[in-house]
Amino acid sequence: MTTLRSFQNEIDEIHNRELSKQRTAGATILEKDKDKENKGLKGKSKEDIDTPLAKEDQPDNSERNVGTMDENDDQILNLLVSKEPSDRDMVRDRIAAVLTQNNGEYVIRIGEQPPQEPLYAGELTDETPGWKGTPRSLEDVQTLVQELTKTVEEVGGRALPLFDVQKGHPRTTVLLRLPPPNVSLTPEVRCAVVGNVDSGKSTTLGVLTRGVLDDGRGKARVGLFRHKHELETGRTSSVGMEILGFAPSGQPILPNAVPTADPDTVRREKLGWEEISLQAAKIVSFIDLAGHEKYLKTTLYGLTSGAPSCVILIVGANAGLIGMSKEHLAIALALSVPVVVCITKIDMTPPNVLAETIKQVVKILKSPGCRKTPVFVKSVETAVEISTTFGSDRICPIFQLSNVTGQGLDFVRTFLNLLPSSEGDKEKFAVDQPFEYSITEVWSVPYVGTVVNGIINSGTIKAGDTVMLGPDSNGNYQTTMVKSMQRKRATVNSAEAGQCVSMALKRIRRAAVRKGMVLVHKSETPPKAIRQFEGQVLILYHNTTLQKNYQAMLHCGAVRQTVRIIGMDHPQGVLRTGDRATVQFEFISQPEFVKEGMKLLFREGKTKGLGVITRIL
Repeated sequence: MTTLRSFQNEIDEIHNRELSKQRTAGATILEKDKDKENKGLKGKSKEDIDTPLAKEDQPDNSERNVGTMDENDDQILNLLVSKEPSDRDMVRDRIAAVLTQNNGEYVIRIGEQPPQEPLYAGELTDETPGWKGTPRSLEDVQTLVQELTKTVEEVGGRALPLFDVQKGHPRTTVLLRLPPPNVSLTPEVRCAVVGNVDSGKSTTLGVLTRGVLDDGRGKARVGLFRHKHELETGRTSSVGMEILGFAPSGQPILPNAVPTADPDTVRREKLGWEEISLQAAKIVSFIDLAGHEKYLKTTLYGLTSGAPSCVILIVGANAGLIGMSKEHLAIALALSVPVVVCITKIDMTPPNVLAETIKQVVKILKSPGCRKTPVFVKSVETAVEISTTFGSDRICPIFQLSNVTGQGLDFVRTFLNLLPSSEGDKEKFAVDQPFEYSITEVWSVPYVGTVVNGIINSGTIKAGDTVMLGPDSNGNYQTTMVKSMQRKRATVNSAEAGQCVSMALKRIRRAAVRKGMVLVHKSETPPKAIRQFEGQVLILYHNTTLQKNYQAMLHCGAVRQTVRIIGMDHPQGVLRTGDRATVQFEFISQPEFVKEGMKLLFREGKTKGLGVITRIL
């Protein structure tokens, strides 16, 4: 019987193999397009043509080794304390280079963390000694922080010590950040927020993004709801979006406190997304998903189409990991998205119940199905360390929060502030490929026309570019133009792979666009609309047997449609829980844009299956 872990490794291999094939083909298409352009540009001078960075000129975003202090860091710190004028120039150049290479953000450690203070309290003590660096005195650490702040400001950046200098073994960690030149280049981290109904998802988001504590009766969540029935029931039923901006100084951008005539009262003025986007050096986008069972298809759609960097699983301390929380955790693990656990309502939960909840969460995370290392984040220092290793290791940070007293919220904000940006994932999103954009939302805006929202999977786009929209119900593509673009409600002129943007389309009726369609670069041969495809599938759960002509709801990227099984390679012609097979599917209502190597999830009632597209039929 195939295990989920081995099957996931297998589908990851298929996904990567197909992706590299498609990228090679995509590069060939771009070469041909460039040749055509160059023929048209023969009369122009070389300076008139914008050339992208050559491969060797592009910054290298290779991962740093987190366990030991970087040699580069040590050299920077030694140059900072040097009195030589030439060293001063050298350290300025080195800091500028390291910031450019790491997308305008770099964390530097000063001093040494003692081995007897393991990072993960009570977890893997032998394997997690403190980080090694050059031991320094308290005065040295304070001097280095001052010098570093001064030097970073000289190159146009900001430095923020992330926690106070620790006394026993003098040490601190400093965040260096360059403000982005404009909104279109602001790094973004996408986080999907899931959990059981009444676990406190919307309240936690309201408190994190608004900076106002809750009153214990759900006051903080009111601003997040999109529909009248959500306000009346207090229950999220749609995919909500919230953003939290971080300033270049590293501080969260929260609604301003504006003093009024009466000195004892403070009027809160809500900043719009545009103002936050313009001030922010980094934006964390939260996808607030529904917890109730009847909205599971909406939650699934948010998880598959939103391409989140991490899933924040909210667990109510008074109820524990129950109901849909387990379902959401299973989906996140199936999609191989890193998980963060937040245990809320700790102010109102009796200590013995809280202890039971923590025990249960740890047990589930360590179980063979999850194989995660739970880490309790109880200090800013732990939050800083964990954010640098998160995603690469099998670590699952656990935060304990109270939205009424504010306990633990600072640790979460510090952690989110240091997470690597979603568009920085070059494996998922390639800029040097033909343009491709998945549509996840559609609106009709007065005096603007049809507006679509979604994620750019590959390539770049500028306002005024001609693109193709499709496939429609007949599998055709129609040509349109991008009139204007917005990113987090601030107008931008260009966008690139990995970014989430809204686009206004020229001469397209709202009724002609649906979720799951794509915008692709204009070419003589548009991509083929797919009716039937073959996939490697593992049945996670089904209470009887799956046979030919069985129908289920398929989620594949932004595509959400009912499919029918038209064939399978199983000897008995039936599939049960735990079986894997090569299955042929057919879309019921209309053809879709899917590619080989795309991961898929299908469900119907309690039935669930996971797989990858291996062949287009």
